Amino acid sequence: MENKDELLTKAEKMSSRLSEWRRKLHQFPELSFQEFETADFIASVLATIDGITVERGIGFETSVIATLGKGEGPVIALRADIDALPIDEANTCDYRSKTTGIMHACGHDAHAAILLGTASLLADYFQDKPLGGIVKFIFQPAEEMIDDESMSGSPYLLQAGAYDEVELAIALHMCPWLPVGAVQMHDGISMANVDVFHGSIHGTGGHGAYPELGSDPTWMLGLVLQALHGIVPRKVSALEPAVVSVGKIHAGTASNIIPHEVQVEGTVRSYSAGTRDLLEMEIRDAFALAKHLDGDYSFHYQRGEPALINDRHVNEQITKAIQKTDPSIKFIHQAFGMGGEDFAYVTQQLPGAMFFLGCSLDDGIERDLHTPYFDIDERSLPLGAAILANAAIEFFT
Repeated sequence: MENKDELLTKAEKMSSRLSEWRRKLHQFPELSFQEFETADFIASVLATIDGITVERGIGFETSVIATLGKGEGPVIALRADIDALPIDEANTCDYRSKTTGIMHACGHDAHAAILLGTASLLADYFQDKPLGGIVKFIFQPAEEMIDDESMSGSPYLLQAGAYDEVELAIALHMCPWLPVGAVQMHDGISMANVDVFHGSIHGTGGHGAYPELGSDPTWMLGLVLQALHGIVPRKVSALEPAVVSVGKIHAGTASNIIPHEVQVEGTVRSYSAGTRDLLEMEIRDAFALAKHLDGDYSFHYQRGEPALINDRHVNEQITKAIQKTDPSIKFIHQAFGMGGEDFAYVTQQLPGAMFFLGCSLDDGIERDLHTPYFDIDERSLPLGAAILANAAIEFFT
């Protein structure tokens, strides 16, 4: 490439370090709210970078926030999540997870390594140049799960002031359906509201030989399920993204006992606030059918992460940074799907955007997110680090 970008050249020279950091994190994954060794490792790397100050425990004890720059000026936040998933890794690579049942299957190891690389690049870049503001590198715990307070990492950090004074926030996500050298971007709503429902259908139960003597919630279940599965195709516009999926059904203790209760749990996804409200109402009404079938019901609906809304102007700055980093990068402009992302809490509060960075391995194996075979092409690491660094520089120019 002629006139190769300065930061990309430097990032590629540190490729071995980026891979080393990522593989270290990959081998020792930790679940949400338990990222103690992960935080220690990240802080230890940051401590070696001149000009960086490190704070720990803001919002939650496993958070790590590094800062470059002092005094007055605009503030940009670059964010990476650091937690892993309860998945048993099926890969056989030498850097596979050493913790049974826990794996970095969503690329958070790569996110953290990339942001460490970005911190190093920017600290070096601004050694002999005026920064004119502040860059915050936010290593956020607990993106994947919520705690007993129904909180994930982003709300905790927001409440603790981690994003106070921040004018713009950027995050990236690994993208295993695109190759290295491609990015996916989208303005506006780009990922879904994520909600969960817990419903119980109540009957009297009874002896399996005498169903006529009581009310059977397993029979009621059939009609409730029909109603649940009919909500999206019959109550929601075909032009409006929406999903209602039943993931868990539990009933009974023995083959000859009609249970007195059937428990049903599922996930609900939507883009718009109006559809989110509609789905909650319709799901509740579906369970209420039990009352017309000589039964009863109980219902709990838990609203989780909001939809991710990418700011158009922030995306414009990211686009300029990507084109500066490597003009040959291919852009895919479409929403990211019906998955959830707790960075959405941040973009509710201030201008921000997330983009997806191509990282697929050309080995013929399906390596989707949240699967035991997830892995990345590590050539994406220096590219991601350089893009984020150029995005920060773009913000100050």
